[in-house]
Amino acid sequence: MAQGIFASVFTHMLDPKRRLTIPSEWRDCVGQPNSVYVLRGLGEPYLTVYPAREMILKLDKLRQQSIADPRVRALARALGSQSQMATWDTQGRIRVNDELLAYAKIEGEVKLVGALQYFELWSPALWTAAERRSDVDIADVAQHIGL
Repeated sequence: MAQGIFASVFTHMLDPKRRLTIPSEWRDCVGQPNSVYVLRGLGEPYLTVYPAREMILKLDKLRQQSIADPRVRALARALGSQSQMATWDTQGRIRVNDELLAYAKIEGEVKLVGALQYFELWSPALWTAAERRSDVDIADVAQHIGL
């Protein structure tokens, strides 16, 4: 698997200490540093997980904006206060904080959903519902962005 490409869907369980095992092929994709940035999903209760190096690229765009803009400050505040950095242990497990798990309604079973340069964490029931109501015409979007 190429570095930075997260593909497929995995189902894992939180262990008794509420740690989540990241699939080994995805740990290889993260590269160095071996840490991830976990933040709330956009508009739905799921979690987005970026490799630290990918999040740094996104934050560079934010740094180019004026802090005089209240929307930029609000975004920076949200990204800083509603997220966490996580490094996996020797068994490939991360501990996502309880507030983020509660936001995504994740209690035991977790769907890890590949999204190319990042991946998402979903409760199984919410993932199934999101799949059912997806009304995006993938062909239209691919054509729109020139893919």
